[in-house]
Amino acid sequence: MSKTVVVFGSSTGTCEGIANKIGEKLGAEVVNVSDMNEDILAADNLIIGTSTWGAGELQDDWYEGVELLKSNDLSGKVVAIFGCGDCESYSDTFCGAMAELYNAAKSAGATLVGAVSTDGYSFDDSEAVVDGQFVGLALDDINEDDKTDGRIDAWITQIQPSLK
Repeated sequence: MSKTVVVFGSSTGTCEGIANKIGEKLGAEVVNVSDMNEDILAADNLIIGTSTWGAGELQDDWYEGVELLKSNDLSGKVVAIFGCGDCESYSDTFCGAMAELYNAAKSAGATLVGAVSTDGYSFDDSEAVVDGQFVGLALDDINEDDKTDGRIDAWITQIQPSLK
């Protein structure tokens, strides 16, 4: 039986709330990145999420988490990424921290799923956009909270067939 774990880093609670919504919809365990270890990384599927701070920086707890991702072989594992950001105040770095999670998981050999079109988003730039798509689910639960639940539901429908 496959196992899916949602791992989040959250300073204000927004990303934690999103992680809990995703975990509930997927029937998955939800873990704070500060509690992530090799046992968590043994899961078949990892849904990893971070908030973005300042000029596109990771949430603080993720710095050690990124090193843990990079130092493990994630070959054969499915990874999907989500991120929280502020598309109004930080329009030029919106959800940029997702790029660091993406690069870490990719370099560790994970199969990445869950890219999302930038259509319908209001922002100027993001490190997390590759080939015209976000590397994962980008959310602004402050300025666009009316879109959050619909975006989560559409994303889960998109990634579920790829989860082992």
